[in-house]
Amino acid sequence: MNKAVSLLMVFVLSSCALIKPDYQRPPVELPAAWKESAQNPIRDGNWWSIYRDPALEKLIDEALARNTDLGQAAARVDQARALAVQVDSALYPQVDGEFSRSRTLSSTAAGLLPPGVNRELNNYRATLSVSYELDVWGKLRAASQAARADVLASEASREAIRITLAAEVAKTWFTLRALDAQVVSTRRSVTFLEEGLALQKKRFQHGVISEFDYRQLEAEAASTRGQLPPLERDREVIEAGLAVLLGRSPKAIMEEAIVRDAEDSSTVLAPVVVPEGLPSELLLRRPDLIEAEQRLIAANARIAVARAQMFPSIPLTGYAGSEAQALGALFSGPAGIWGLAIGVAGTIFAGGRLQAQVDAARARETELLYAYQGAIQNAFREVRSALVTQMRARESYDIESGRAVALEATLRLVRLRYRNGLSSQLEVLDAERNYLASLNSRHAALRAQRAAVADLYKALGG
Repeated sequence: MNKAVSLLMVFVLSSCALIKPDYQRPPVELPAAWKESAQNPIRDGNWWSIYRDPALEKLIDEALARNTDLGQAAARVDQARALAVQVDSALYPQVDGEFSRSRTLSSTAAGLLPPGVNRELNNYRATLSVSYELDVWGKLRAASQAARADVLASEASREAIRITLAAEVAKTWFTLRALDAQVVSTRRSVTFLEEGLALQKKRFQHGVISEFDYRQLEAEAASTRGQLPPLERDREVIEAGLAVLLGRSPKAIMEEAIVRDAEDSSTVLAPVVVPEGLPSELLLRRPDLIEAEQRLIAANARIAVARAQMFPSIPLTGYAGSEAQALGALFSGPAGIWGLAIGVAGTIFAGGRLQAQVDAARARETELLYAYQGAIQNAFREVRSALVTQMRARESYDIESGRAVALEATLRLVRLRYRNGLSSQLEVLDAERNYLASLNSRHAALRAQRAAVADLYKALGG
């Protein structure tokens, strides 16, 4: 007997060691450190403060409080936590209480009742029942580990959405500001052209200039006016998209405008790059990478759950209480009852279902392993692209700013020459058109630089 018990214990312990989760982080070949130098690192997580734009900060606060995607992510975290509590409850005994009363009438025609026995009987019963499954194979512990990993994954997903939302609000806001500036400069150019056209019309009517020259001026003014509707259309579309990101109501989306200053007076940003010598392993703290790894951990734990299903379950059940024919005697000493049972239940033949569950769990783990490795690759690609883009965007803005300054001086000189009769109106229009194009290019370059900064902090996980 003792030998049999010893063999059973060895089998149980070896089985437990065999099927428990065995997750190890997959090896990844990472660069030792970043190559770029450090400027303007943000350490408090609110990276958008680098723009020094109070209006943007207010918009991001509004989006973080009201955005529907972020609200859904928070609800998913609550769901995962509740499911984890539900799974963990299997690790503890379940206690149930029951009280019942019954009344029966027995037949005398069957001849089963002895003489003098009352045909009508009352019965009162009050019990507390306890049931518990021995987690011999680690199935319940593995399921609990998987549930906890799901909670961490959902929390990381919520943080990833938060970072992405802040970046999208910033990029959309700066796109809107760039369109505002382009509309203002285009309207200013249209006003100048229409004033000049009115003067040239009088000159044409008095025969000072030919109809050919006048029609050219008229076409140039119409061409510039034609640039306004597409710009205003794009601005309306972007503004509506920003309202959705902010979580505003349908009424507000249709009727309310995004409040902004009359003029974008924010300063140009210095380039933002990763601090020199920062270990690249820190990128593994990106929320989406944390989520991918936690999903992998959960899948690994569920392999252990599936394998444990192949072993028998060992439930313990018991109850204690009282039973009597009279309610007053229910809690007396002689009315006491109890019971205790232990069982072993397992599947002997299931047509390969249990092994198929294990195989499916392994395949799911393999899928998530590739997803985790792909997420790491994509993360480093995003960081490298964002680093290059934000530096090159700053260079483009500096170039476009210099071009705009030069063309502004050119326009001023050609207007002076025109007033002195040394240049034609067409030369003035050509200089005005080039200057307008340079302003629009500078606005676009500034927007691209700001957007690249947002993309960089997003790529770095905030």
